[in-house]
Amino acid sequence: MTDQTGKQAVDAYIAAAPKEAQPLLRQLRKTIKAAAPEAEERMSYGMPHYAYKGRLVYFAVFKNHIGFYPAGYANKYPEVRRYLAGAGTLRFPLGEPLPVALIEKLVKTRVGENEAKAGSKDRSVRRSSIGRSGL
Repeated sequence: MTDQTGKQAVDAYIAAAPKEAQPLLRQLRKTIKAAAPEAEERMSYGMPHYAYKGRLVYFAVFKNHIGFYPAGYANKYPEVRRYLAGAGTLRFPLGEPLPVALIEKLVKTRVGENEAKAGSKDRSVRRSSIGRSGL
């Protein structure tokens, strides 16, 4: 991956956002990176995207909110309800502090889900390899 699709592209995305949203976007980015330090920063569908053993989260700025998209089962927490705008879509209003602890919890949940999924794939690959080798 080149810097144009990674860090530099996300830098440019944040720099192009409305001035009032930029501090929130920087804080969101910092929170995601702290919760998933091994995640790769990318751009996908015109939005910043973080990947670690698969897709973790996306975010995007809009006129009145920041959209946050934690794929998977991250919306199982009751504290998400305030921000829930649809299946897998959270909206953090501009002009309000970000729910940093919640974002961190969601990102860590996604990391755990992806690690579990990757682990089950690794086990089934090993089993199928063992079966073919006659052991």
